[in-house]
Amino acid sequence: HYPLRRQRQMCIRDRSTGDLKMFRNQYDNDITVWSPQGRLHQVEYAMEAVKQGSACLGLKSKTHAVVAALKRSSSELSSFQKKVFKIDRHIGIAIAGLTADARVLCKFMQTEALNHNYTYGTDVSTHRLVKRVADKSQVNTQRYGRRPYGVGLLVIGYDESGAHLYETSPSGNLYDYKAQSIGARSQSSRTYLEKHFEEFEKCSLEELIRHALLGLREALHHTKDADKEPEHLTVSNVSVGVVGQGQHFKILSETELETYINSIGNPAGHQMEEATA
Repeated sequence: HYPLRRQRQMCIRDRSTGDLKMFRNQYDNDITVWSPQGRLHQVEYAMEAVKQGSACLGLKSKTHAVVAALKRSSSELSSFQKKVFKIDRHIGIAIAGLTADARVLCKFMQTEALNHNYTYGTDVSTHRLVKRVADKSQVNTQRYGRRPYGVGLLVIGYDESGAHLYETSPSGNLYDYKAQSIGARSQSSRTYLEKHFEEFEKCSLEELIRHALLGLREALHHTKDADKEPEHLTVSNVSVGVVGQGQHFKILSETELETYINSIGNPAGHQMEEATA
């Protein structure tokens, strides 16, 4: 990283005003270099990578939690990338950002959950596990020669304290949510969640899944080009994971997904959406 004298040379004084002008790209060559504004640009770039990933969202009620994610394929000849992962029988995650980084954090979480169960004979609490993965992410924002993980996680779990939904970011921050959406065009999904979140607490599992799909549908790319067909939710490009009271974490099968997708795509599904608006 840059010595102090080199960092001073990166600030150029404006002759007319006498103010120092600082250039952002001169302070982003390493994670340990602070900008004069007190920012770590490498961390901000990693958080931008999360915004480039395909959208995923999570929501919870008193008894259940659900994650849903849009899957992408690199070409028409390739399969869709996996976006929802099982961590333990009571915890699962959805990811937005670099899939390779997500696999590393997923393996770490699975190992931590397994070690806790082996040592104490009980399932690890959701908050404890999320805190550990957030601490692991924070280390990469502080040590020289490393880079932040370019992935955001939505973690759902159910334990003795109820259903949980957390978000972790490349900065090492973690947040507890009633509902949240991350990834590309996630603001549209977040608007839907903000409009309906007061209903989620008393929803059944089936209603939560429908709300998740309706929210995820808002993040689809809606083109105005007449030659291109608009995107639709299908069993191929959507993945849904659920967990809750009396329900171990599981990823819905294509048959189960098709039933829910059809229920929000037919006129009856639209009537439900209008009734809850």
